[in-house]
Amino acid sequence: MRLADFISRDIEPILEQWEAFAGTLLPAAANMESLGLRDHAEQILHAVEKDLRTSQTREAQHEKSLGNAPALNDATETAAQTHALLRARAGFSINQLAAEYRALRASVLRLWMDDCEPEAPDLNDIIRFNEAIDQALAESVTFFSAQAEQNRNLLLGMLGHDMRNPLQAVQVTASYLAALNAGERVSGAAARLIRSGARIQALLDDLTDFNRTKLGMGINVMPTSIDLADVLADELDELRAIHPHRQIELQASGNSQGLWDGRRLQQLVGNLVTNAIKYGAQDKPVRVTVTCDATHVRIEVSNCGPAIDGAMLTRIFDPLTRGPEHYGTDGSAGSLGLGLYIASEIAKAHHGAIEARSDEVETSFSVSLPRVDGTETRS
Repeated sequence: MRLADFISRDIEPILEQWEAFAGTLLPAAANMESLGLRDHAEQILHAVEKDLRTSQTREAQHEKSLGNAPALNDATETAAQTHALLRARAGFSINQLAAEYRALRASVLRLWMDDCEPEAPDLNDIIRFNEAIDQALAESVTFFSAQAEQNRNLLLGMLGHDMRNPLQAVQVTASYLAALNAGERVSGAAARLIRSGARIQALLDDLTDFNRTKLGMGINVMPTSIDLADVLADELDELRAIHPHRQIELQASGNSQGLWDGRRLQQLVGNLVTNAIKYGAQDKPVRVTVTCDATHVRIEVSNCGPAIDGAMLTRIFDPLTRGPEHYGTDGSAGSLGLGLYIASEIAKAHHGAIEARSDEVETSFSVSLPRVDGTETRS
């Protein structure tokens, strides 16, 4: 019997084996009923059966085995794609999803070969069946991965939103304690709370911005008329208060009045300076230079210290990237690895660019922002 005919005739025993295997995929399957365990299995098998009955060229067979079958004209999703979405939402792992297809492949071929005895099964049917399963698996994995990423991004968004209120309460309470003048010990504890709250707030802001970029929304900028040198001077004053033992220098030249998002550029420079403080030589200053001409402004943050190796330098603006040592020269623990990525996204949102260079003498991050193009807003 040809395999397509066998699948059509014996689809119920095949589904029973699918259901039995799916029920072993714990913990997601623990409380699922038969309908949920069999989710879209019958439609997937009918799609395989239809494929086996359809003639195709060797080139088409090869493309299908790679997961590149032509899209269906009458459906927005295949059964395999919908199955993957529902499995992701039900809490299955991608390994469990792939295991379902391995088990389906094995059970169908075993049942069919047993049915064919004593005759030999059709070799071409076996090849075509494996190609159809590979195609279904590729469709499922692609959709499962997309759903898992979306779930992760939504979780990050909710986490960032829900953490803001309790964090704000901690910061306000710490500021209140600091204002009481209730003694050196209370004031010291309040100051530590304020510093820790500010650090958590910075991490939370980076996490929220990272989530926006992963959701395709980019960094939101709202340009207004500002004096860039003054805005950055305010940010550096705050950083000096946080790092009283470090020397942070600012040098500005040219007309720094223009249309930019001051808060975002403070965040950009804050991230670059914090990175320089963390990884630069502790006895050397961090220098911030602002150079303005008729068409662009250039912000450069430089520090002395160990050189960044070439491999790391090529991906230093990638998200969640940190060096082999997660502790800086100041002995502090590593961050999320988002600061430089967020800085680059802020530069892009202003239609600018950022680059890094590093040698044994100096590490420098340079940001170039246009005066005119950067006045557009993104939301």
